[in-house]
Amino acid sequence: MPEGDTVHQAAARLHTALAGSRLTRFDLRVPRFATSDLTGHTVLNVTPRGKHLLTRIEGGYTLHSHLRMDGAWKVYAPGRRWTGGPAHQIRAILGTPDRTAVGYRLPVLELLRTADESRAVGHLGPDLLGPDWDPDTALANLLRDPARPLGEALLDQRNLAGIGNVFKSELCFLLRATPWLPVGELPAGHLAELPALAQKVLEANRERPDRNTTGRREQPLFVYGRASRPCLRCGAPIRMADQDDGSRDRLSYWCPVCQSGPAPAASVSRPARPLTDRP
Repeated sequence: MPEGDTVHQAAARLHTALAGSRLTRFDLRVPRFATSDLTGHTVLNVTPRGKHLLTRIEGGYTLHSHLRMDGAWKVYAPGRRWTGGPAHQIRAILGTPDRTAVGYRLPVLELLRTADESRAVGHLGPDLLGPDWDPDTALANLLRDPARPLGEALLDQRNLAGIGNVFKSELCFLLRATPWLPVGELPAGHLAELPALAQKVLEANRERPDRNTTGRREQPLFVYGRASRPCLRCGAPIRMADQDDGSRDRLSYWCPVCQSGPAPAASVSRPARPLTDRP
């Protein structure tokens, strides 16, 4: 699932493959931009911004893409078979003499003037892995709605950019709070450390091919994807539920013993321990 860490890695791969090279193929397979052709233009850079990718191209153009749940950019050497999915899932092809980048299942793909990038990413909060990272601004953004559930607030890219379902669940576990606890009800110590903790967790996974929040090779994640399995801290079965709208696109995982706060009643089997600051 693409989050800030995997988007950062995708940007690095695309930048290495394309930056400084002239495009020999430019094919956007979305109706609005299907006739656009930047063949002959040089790719300047590929930059991540939260979960967004900005491919800047000579002439003042930016190709903006977002991976969402299952989008992907794949890079291929000449003659190598494309293996990212069936042809009908291809949304973009950027070719150079040495490499071809193919975008699969991209739900967001648009060609912008570089001067207008703010239309695509100007709403985002500080990027956890970007040069604009500012923990004070991130905390102030989170506290603008203190009654909002913590999980929702962390997923809102206007507060801080880069967190998805995986890191949301893991951060809530580390903070000993359920994803449904109102942000303003976090103890002062937890609240103050939240931005720095979020940045530390994403930074630690910035270059890793496989995410790890536990420091254990055999059990890389505390709660995400571990429904009904024992909590690594207390042994209670991990629970899973929809974060908000029932779409099952925003699942949350938590330990009902180690994490305190509200949770879907049908999913909680034990009372949670009182919420106190971590040692």
